[in-house]
Amino acid sequence: MAEKVRNIVVEEMVRTPVEMQKVELVERKGIGHPDSIADGIAEAVSRALSREYIKRYGIILHHNTDQVEVVGGRAYPRFGGGEVIKPIYILLSGRAVELVDRELFPVHEVAIKAAKEYLKKAVRHLDIENHVVIDSRIGQGSVDLVGVFNKARENPIPLANDTSFGVGYAPLSETERIVLETEKLLNSEKFKKEWPAVGEDIKVMGLRKGDEIDLTIAAAIVDSEVDNPDDYMAVKEAIHDAAWEIVEAHTERPTKVYVNTADDPKNGIYYITVTGTSAEAGDDGSVGRGNRVNGLITPNRHMSMEAAAGKNPVSHVGKIYNILSMLIANDIAEQVEGVKEVYVRILSQIGKPIDEPLVASIQIIPEKDYSIDVLEKPAYEIADEWLANITKIQKMILEDKISVF
Repeated sequence: MAEKVRNIVVEEMVRTPVEMQKVELVERKGIGHPDSIADGIAEAVSRALSREYIKRYGIILHHNTDQVEVVGGRAYPRFGGGEVIKPIYILLSGRAVELVDRELFPVHEVAIKAAKEYLKKAVRHLDIENHVVIDSRIGQGSVDLVGVFNKARENPIPLANDTSFGVGYAPLSETERIVLETEKLLNSEKFKKEWPAVGEDIKVMGLRKGDEIDLTIAAAIVDSEVDNPDDYMAVKEAIHDAAWEIVEAHTERPTKVYVNTADDPKNGIYYITVTGTSAEAGDDGSVGRGNRVNGLITPNRHMSMEAAAGKNPVSHVGKIYNILSMLIANDIAEQVEGVKEVYVRILSQIGKPIDEPLVASIQIIPEKDYSIDVLEKPAYEIADEWLANITKIQKMILEDKISVF
């Protein structure tokens, strides 16, 4: 069989590299942010359904659970411990196969269990039974397994279920790396053991203006873990010091770190919560409003508006191509000498094999003294290799080796 010739286009990009632009903005919404909670639940439900489909039928059946809404509750936080008086409402929506050869598959049971298990891990001080109401309204679908297996034999490479594109870039800038690593550290198991008062709803905003960086951190503090304003201020200082360690490890640029800038101690205003997430107090969340698949929101970069979380990992290019673009960009940046920045855009066409995109566009800003002619062949080969092995991404997702938000 002749090798596939894929439509991969490599070209030089003429633009000012991000590190040389006067203003750079970078944001990351932590795992306890309402938008991230929606993303996390959507993805957890998809992965749980996928694993249960494989366990029962040997194949992942069609589903998309990328419609999750987090409706904020109401709480009265206070030093020493407050209370949630109106629970957070979480709506699970989307579509999943529920009837398989006239046998009911427990879509709602699997979905709700997955959502609860995710929340227990993601937001430590959230009482799942009393602080949250989870409602599954995932739409029904039916399937004939014989037809599914016949189709899989006819098309060993899945067919794209949408005409959509994914976007990735590499490498991360200093500011991007600082923002990403700061949130990861503050929400790490090690930091939480030392400072259990720090909730999971952490938003990190980075601004680089010229050669100076401002890092603004909003971190929900758990009220039951701080007895008074002095305890609270000690936690704020710990957050500042931890962020400063990340800053020092990644840049020599002049940097300022700000924590919970809306606090007003004179008027008794502090960012304290009962649960560690602002979802307890009216803040809502939706899938796709937060981080892109590389974990960041980056207005200085190309981005896709697709919500990757919750989409099925078999044929939904809105998920697969965003992950694939990121992986290709990372490999090109790491393996090809002379690449200053690389941007990857991959476009599908509905009904066509996902390993044969309508186009895979690779745009490279070369380092000084490097020609695009030298970079084109290795960049093409990396993209072609990934496309030839695109089904690896499904395995990576189900083995929890890759995040999508």
